[in-house]
Amino acid sequence: MDICKIHENASKCSVNTMECFMVLSTQAQKISIAMLCGLFGTLCIFENSLVLYLIFSSPRTRRKPSYLFISSLALADILASIIFVCSFVNFHVFNETDFSKETFLLQLGGVNTSFSASLSSLLLTALDRYISISRPSEYKLLMTGKRAWIALGVVWVTCTTIASLPLLGWNCCTLDSTCSELFPFVDDNYLSSWICFTMVLLGCIVYAYAHVLWRAHQHVAYMEKHQVQVGKQNTRMRMDVMLAKTLVMVLTVLVLCWSPVLVLMIYSIFARLSNRLRKVFAFCSTLCLLNSMVNPIIYALRSKELYSSLRMVFSRFRRQLKASEESPEAESTHKSSMIET
Repeated sequence: MDICKIHENASKCSVNTMECFMVLSTQAQKISIAMLCGLFGTLCIFENSLVLYLIFSSPRTRRKPSYLFISSLALADILASIIFVCSFVNFHVFNETDFSKETFLLQLGGVNTSFSASLSSLLLTALDRYISISRPSEYKLLMTGKRAWIALGVVWVTCTTIASLPLLGWNCCTLDSTCSELFPFVDDNYLSSWICFTMVLLGCIVYAYAHVLWRAHQHVAYMEKHQVQVGKQNTRMRMDVMLAKTLVMVLTVLVLCWSPVLVLMIYSIFARLSNRLRKVFAFCSTLCLLNSMVNPIIYALRSKELYSSLRMVFSRFRRQLKASEESPEAESTHKSSMIET
């Protein structure tokens, strides 16, 4: 008999019921999950840390609101990778259940906060591009560094508050309501609300980028038709078009990586999931890490400022490495000449 059916009703909030959420039944599945999480998580932390270093090591980039939003995205992806990998592998691979309901909801809240902040940071970046292209003459007045920091503060506080609701009492144990089939102790109504919140964010991002692409297309068509050369204004248009295309690539990767997870979450609300579908959900969850890993690669390849900074870092590293390799040879040559003397 299915262990999930045994622990329904009165004992549904016992820590022992978490065993029914451990859907990986074979050693090969556990090793696959561990390897995916280890690979994606390690690369994600390294790449996003490099993005943060490139942005904040340059006075020019760290003052720009657009790069502040990208920094928030990178920070959220780093936190998501650390919390997600540790909790996910510990639960599904090592089958660790030696923790309380509050501890599990705290870990889940950390994952939700990080991924929600990542998506919200992408929304702020989309709005930044929207204002830059739709109202270019007023951009510097509307989008200041102070307003960018305030927007980031509001985003992180909002995401933290929403993610903390299950820990604060909105869970199926406290309310004695229907529990989710995908997450222990999580109320189905809360999961529905979180999905709606995520879909609203995605809808706003898609709308903003649709407008950005339309205006970018207009700029390109106008410049090609009239062959306008207006110095810095023309350069600014090209930069806006370039960054818009870059962030659309980020959005495309985001939708492709998150769609399977969101579809299965929505399906779980209206129908009972089989063990096979829950295994599919476990593997699809690693796509969220893949999304966080791919974002910095897109920045490095598409952003000229970050790409040039990255080249400078690598050239500086090569010079230091070359100097360290040559110094022992120089020292040995100096010693041999002293001996001959």
